[in-house]
Amino acid sequence: MTRKAMTLCLLVVLFGSIWVASSQQTAPPAGYVFKPLRPHGWTPPMRPFTRLADLKAQHRGQKEWSESVVKDEHLWSQYIHSAPGSKVSPRFHPDTREWWVILEGQIRFNIEGQEPFTARRRSMVQVPPQTIYSMETVGNVPAIRFETNIQHAVTIYVEPPNLSLPGFELVPVTTARRPYPYGKTNKPHINLDDLAADPNYAGSRFVDDDRAVSNIIFTRDPSKLPPVMEHDTSHWHAGGAEYWIVMMGQIRFPLEGQEIFILNEGDLAYAPTFTRHEPRGWGDGPACRLAMDGVTSLTSGGRDGKHAR
Repeated sequence: MTRKAMTLCLLVVLFGSIWVASSQQTAPPAGYVFKPLRPHGWTPPMRPFTRLADLKAQHRGQKEWSESVVKDEHLWSQYIHSAPGSKVSPRFHPDTREWWVILEGQIRFNIEGQEPFTARRRSMVQVPPQTIYSMETVGNVPAIRFETNIQHAVTIYVEPPNLSLPGFELVPVTTARRPYPYGKTNKPHINLDDLAADPNYAGSRFVDDDRAVSNIIFTRDPSKLPPVMEHDTSHWHAGGAEYWIVMMGQIRFPLEGQEIFILNEGDLAYAPTFTRHEPRGWGDGPACRLAMDGVTSLTSGGRDGKHAR
């Protein structure tokens, strides 16, 4: 090969590399942040994923049980299994919003200012601060609900509860209570099956609060998503963790430092602060996950600034 030909080849390689690099760039950065060399990791009870089937096996034979799976600096979540006829007495939270996902069975809710209603599988229910509510498991089968509130939330009972807490005493309190309006996109009760009946439905916000948000991420046909990048963990959050409960179908979860896993309805995945992740709908048929965030900020976008759903 002549010197001229070699020079031409090098130029082709050089400009070709530049073109490839520029074609793979995402939008220019909005700024810079110090990201730890090592992710924060999982502190119990948090773990990369929790399978509902494992919890049911662990508590087999128990009529009533609960299992805390998130207790971080922002939010607190637990699975609660209740037998038919089980009741939650009237109560309210003075400063925080509480919400639930019904995974199995039926629960009758009485929420101040609302007509009583029965929530079923794939229902989402929420109660604003200072709003009295109660509930009862109805029907002839147990119910499982996924409950979330702000970390360190205070509960005020309308009547003295029949329980005791070691190291605490029950005292009367007074408060100028005024039920908060739902406001924004918040609604007392929605059901995923009802939403998905609309052929144009593509997800929506469920909880919109100053201290937390919760988004319904719905994929009608996972086969139409962009091609899978085997270990695509292309974005992370700097302000706090993000976690998801699967509400329909299957979700594929790549998490930084973990093997890729597929979760089913009722299962939970948790990504700590600064931990890269890129969940997406998977398998045949519609897939949906409910994403929950405390005070978080998105600092690194996915491919071309977008995420697979």
